[in-house]
Amino acid sequence: MFNKEFEAMPLNKMRELQLERMKWSLRHAYENVPFYKKSFDNAGFHPDQFKSLDDMKRVPFLTKQDMRDNYPYGLFAVPLDKVVRIHSSSGTTGNATVVGYTKNDIEVFSEVVARCLGCYGATEKDILQVAYGYGLFTGGLGLHYGSEKMGCLTIPISGGNTERQLMLIKDLGTTILACTPSYLLNIAEYIEKKKPDYDIRSTNLRIAILGAEPWTEGMRREIESKLGVDAYDIYGLSEVIGPGVSAECSEKSGMHIFEDHFYVEIIDPETGEILPEGEQGEIVYTSITKEAFPGIRYRSRDITRLYRDNCKCGRTLVKMEKVTGRSDDMLIIRGVNVFPSQIETVLMDIEELEPHYQIVVDRKTAMDEVEIMVETDEKTYSQGSGALDNVKKKISDKIRSALGISSKITIVEPMGIPRSEGKAVRVIDKRNI
Repeated sequence: MFNKEFEAMPLNKMRELQLERMKWSLRHAYENVPFYKKSFDNAGFHPDQFKSLDDMKRVPFLTKQDMRDNYPYGLFAVPLDKVVRIHSSSGTTGNATVVGYTKNDIEVFSEVVARCLGCYGATEKDILQVAYGYGLFTGGLGLHYGSEKMGCLTIPISGGNTERQLMLIKDLGTTILACTPSYLLNIAEYIEKKKPDYDIRSTNLRIAILGAEPWTEGMRREIESKLGVDAYDIYGLSEVIGPGVSAECSEKSGMHIFEDHFYVEIIDPETGEILPEGEQGEIVYTSITKEAFPGIRYRSRDITRLYRDNCKCGRTLVKMEKVTGRSDDMLIIRGVNVFPSQIETVLMDIEELEPHYQIVVDRKTAMDEVEIMVETDEKTYSQGSGALDNVKKKISDKIRSALGISSKITIVEPMGIPRSEGKAVRVIDKRNI
């Protein structure tokens, strides 16, 4: 463990610490951010009334739209001369969501990412190649600072340029690669098609840190079998801090949340009611140590559940399951709720398919309609229409059996799905075009 005092803290001690830090965070937000003062007052809540963590139900939520409405600095709780860095979203669907960091916030950011690396078994002897994008996106700099905090030799290559990525893995002795899961699959495919003599298993690469997009157990198996690495999930949100909110450990059985910095709840996405541990719903975050940008009850829209399982790694921190999807990404197909990750799980279990697909959603009638476009392997594709029809039927039957929906299946030729060096575009939504 990178910080055993907090990662293995008894639950009663953690609750005491969370209560103390929550009181500070609520008062800090109320006294320094006009939005929070107005929001709390409108809800009939004052920080002085917060006596136990059970009082969280009285605290109003923060949404992404609230952040857009207060663009750029309206939710900052410190003067700009105390802010040393900002990150933001792309702003492709409205105003960007801008978050700020004080020097202490950057130290916390580095600490929680270093803890993630400890969960994966990294040490100061490792060489970590950061292939996440650098810039306003939190991924690149987040992994970079965490890697340096751990003491790893850090290679800041950023995303893309697969040929150079492979050269550095070999020449510099990279032991850990951090990137999106879809880009790592692209790397595996690039090796297979363009560098068949490149033996990645003979390099020192042993760990892949994968985040920034949902990925399934099927994709983990695909990556690990093709590249001979241990693939681990890292989770975060820029609205909370960035990568480092939670991470898988060696057990690969859920992601530990660093509860001394992030208080988490599961709510019913429709009613906002807090659900018990173990029930699936939308995860809500409160950053209880953040100075520049105190996110209070931020509605992530990510769907998961929380649980404790006496993990063999020794960490006592609560776990969250892999995110199954976002409440705003959920598709309602003839009355059935479906997440894209559920479709991926089915596809990854069909041996004739490659791990590249897109889901096209349209609404020509009152119900959403789904077309699943997926690549098959070269051998199957070359066998012609008869073989492809058999694969289509297999996919359709498995989708109907697993999810209870009918869908249009389109088989595309190898390399027919666009590749990405960052986040993969898995869903094309034509409903609002």
